[in-house]
Amino acid sequence: MLYFAIDGGGTRTTCVVADDGNVLGTATAGGSNIVRVGESEARANLHAAVRQACRHAGVQPAAAGTTVIGIAGASAPHAADTIRDILGEVVSGDIIVVGDMVIALEAALAGQPGVVVVAGTGSIGFARNATGETARAGGWGYAVSDEGSGHWIGRAGISAALRAHDAGRDGAFVSAMLRAWNLDEVQQLVKLANASPPPGFAQLFPTVLEAARRGFGPAGHILHSAGERLAQLGDMVIGRLWAPKQPVRVALAGGVFRHSPEVRQAFYHALRAEQPRAAVSFKIAEPVNGALWLARQAATRSSGN
Repeated sequence: MLYFAIDGGGTRTTCVVADDGNVLGTATAGGSNIVRVGESEARANLHAAVRQACRHAGVQPAAAGTTVIGIAGASAPHAADTIRDILGEVVSGDIIVVGDMVIALEAALAGQPGVVVVAGTGSIGFARNATGETARAGGWGYAVSDEGSGHWIGRAGISAALRAHDAGRDGAFVSAMLRAWNLDEVQQLVKLANASPPPGFAQLFPTVLEAARRGFGPAGHILHSAGERLAQLGDMVIGRLWAPKQPVRVALAGGVFRHSPEVRQAFYHALRAEQPRAAVSFKIAEPVNGALWLARQAATRSSGN
């Protein structure tokens, strides 16, 4: 049987085609979170990722047996049905739609109890204990939540750049932010940052990261604060599902954790201060692997094995 596993993020969509033992093809396309990019762009990027992965694997999309997609925004009204319909235009077989935090958890823990904190374009904490109870924290959208995410860091970076501009200092950081968005002057930066719908603040994460490593204090503070806020997500879900000071495994996922040891270290120290028996793994989980694990598990159950 062929399995299609998809990680549909706000910035990037990854599709893996595999059989029972091997990965046959992988491809990436733009973001497919319907809430962020809209149905038309989500459709184009999902179709592109599936078709490119199939070309690499040497198979046809219609050969799919089971497809699992974990996607940000899946809990929004009708979003899961829309995603299922979009994928049904190119693949056959069963299509299972779950939240992106679900595939991240399975990528890290493969059915075992524990916590995953995801920091990509958005952020969320998700956990499952030994009795199967689950809890989530954060992930309620960029306007009111997503603390510590790439979007949050980028937006905070814009604020820091404008404060530096107002104070007449660190023009290098302001210039770097302008370059990141291909702009020429601060007024263009202000206009774009206040646009509706909002721009891709997560694109600015690498610029904030570089500025912090260059010694720009406010950028370093943003990364440290991001780690602390992400630790709060982990602490909240642990507090809901585990007794005080009970051991719990904690995994990390997403590009912010992958690319920033500054965020990882701040996260670790902040979480351990509240949960001293939390066992934090710095091996960054690849959520698409969790989608593949779920697809294989679903096929096994349906076959009665």
